[in-house]
Amino acid sequence: MNRRADIDVRPVTEAELPEWTRALNTGFLREPAVGEAQLAARRSQFVPGRLLGAFDGGRCVATLRSFAQELTAVGGALVPADAVSNVTVTPTHRRRGLLSRMMAHDLAAARERGDVVATLIAAEYPIYGRYGFGPATTMAEWTVDVPRAGLDPRWAGPSDGGRIDLVDGEEVRRLGPGLHERLRRAQPGAVSRTELWWRSATGAVRFEPSWTEPFHAVYRSADGEVEGMVSYVADDTWNDAKQPLNTATVKWLIGVTPAAERALWHYLCSIDWIVRVKSGGRAPDDLLPHFLPDPRAARITTQADWLWVRILDVVRALEARTYGGSGALVLEVADPSPGAGGRWLLEASPDGASCTPTTRGADLVLGAGELASLWLGDESAVRLAALGRVREERTGAARTADALLRTPRRPWCPDMF
Repeated sequence: MNRRADIDVRPVTEAELPEWTRALNTGFLREPAVGEAQLAARRSQFVPGRLLGAFDGGRCVATLRSFAQELTAVGGALVPADAVSNVTVTPTHRRRGLLSRMMAHDLAAARERGDVVATLIAAEYPIYGRYGFGPATTMAEWTVDVPRAGLDPRWAGPSDGGRIDLVDGEEVRRLGPGLHERLRRAQPGAVSRTELWWRSATGAVRFEPSWTEPFHAVYRSADGEVEGMVSYVADDTWNDAKQPLNTATVKWLIGVTPAAERALWHYLCSIDWIVRVKSGGRAPDDLLPHFLPDPRAARITTQADWLWVRILDVVRALEARTYGGSGALVLEVADPSPGAGGRWLLEASPDGASCTPTTRGADLVLGAGELASLWLGDESAVRLAALGRVREERTGAARTADALLRTPRRPWCPDMF
């Protein structure tokens, strides 16, 4: 067994992509073999310096990839982010600090670039808190029992003068980016999508060996404007009495108006043979259940943390977002590595905010991960204080923090990355 010092952690060259991808597949318990289509897909997202690997001799035994991203802050500001993905450590090389070394390298580069935050989707909860990340959004998935929903089985289209049309992948790539741009600028927690994202979502680029082409439907309002889009797949399940029991599973659904969302959910529930609709990941306060005459027909089948955030620049992060009220807080932030640590005076109002280093006494003492959880407005400082993860130095400071930071609708990240 080699010592830690014998394992080289460094950026991966394009020539090393096959070996890096093999290690990635191994870490995620996928077939280790790397096909030409998968390798071509990986080459299409290769950016020098943004893929890291740990090499034991000539063999890659750990992987990490990051890429440029924009994250929507409360109020709609687009914040530059370091998106972390493809993190694995081969089973034979666990507990040797390889992830810590890769993460330190990546976050240092992100700070040097001037990124405000880092983001990731955590496969396992306990890992990333030690690097200053905190869960900042939650996702929920509903399963709709269509026969119980109370919808009119004669439904044949929206009643608001709009219409729904099936489209192909090329049309999705043409219409989708503009529609998503409207959504993400209004949705705290949403992230940017690249052209490669749309090509992958429509099968033009394939990262996995198997591919099932989804159905795509577009909602147009009465004046012809595209306001919603959904991508979904369906299984083929029948019972012994030759009755269809099929499930439609949503890959993603964008609605920039409640009317668009309502029309698309009603459309999915109207498809012949479909008796269940699985919503895919949605915001935890999504309107879906209440678009149905019987909201109990939609039950939550998954609810969990989703987007994790790491604050890299406290001043820019707190000044980028908007605030629903006026007040001041002194935050003492503990951070095990460079980034968010220090004592900060936040002075906020609906007109704007300033954040400056201060020597004043702290109102709240918290860790970098807790600050990240509060930043998008989903978590409550009062809750964290009850859990012992935030300490009040001034009575009532946690309530002041909630009055400033929390949002009327919950933040949501529609994407996996």
